[in-house]
Amino acid sequence: MKSITIKGSERESVGKVATKALRNAGLVPCVLYGGKQAVHFSAEEIAFKNLVYTPNAHTVAIELGSKKYNAILQDIQVHPVSDRILHIDFFELFDDKEITMEVPVRVLGVSPGVLLGGVLRLNQRRLKVKALPKNLPDFIDADISPLEMGNKLYVTKLVSDKYKLLHPDNTVVAQVRISRAAMKAAQEAAKAAKAPTKKK
Repeated sequence: MKSITIKGSERESVGKVATKALRNAGLVPCVLYGGKQAVHFSAEEIAFKNLVYTPNAHTVAIELGSKKYNAILQDIQVHPVSDRILHIDFFELFDDKEITMEVPVRVLGVSPGVLLGGVLRLNQRRLKVKALPKNLPDFIDADISPLEMGNKLYVTKLVSDKYKLLHPDNTVVAQVRISRAAMKAAQEAAKAAKAPTKKK
């Protein structure tokens, strides 16, 4: 999985006054969990642009002076009006410990059902994955090329040796639904087939 580097600085004061002062200075207060003790730090708001405002999933390399941590974004608080980032929680990664995170689904192939007028519906745009950090995928590929009209692609078709998908086996990732136009055409064709032919 691709990594984004965030450079920041540790903060000693974690009270409301100190936090407000950070935000006024264009900085985002953050906390890194998962290690022996929580690490409080701050970084410039612009540093999180490629991490937060993207549909893709990334790991994060946090650099605080000489200290470096690998992590994932766990939670984010955004101002309801201005959309400014108020606070971010990260979770530290360790090479020998599995981690759970959501990974985007990438559709591959061409569905015969869609070519015949069906409508592709992506039921799951992200899937929850559990894996060692080195095995976290950038995307989970969903091949829709076997899908005929009315078919469904279940999560069981996306299994991998490198990670576990934390969803029930009956979870539908994508499906090809019959469009209204295709349904109407089928109904008209059925009526035509039933109608008695006029004798000349």
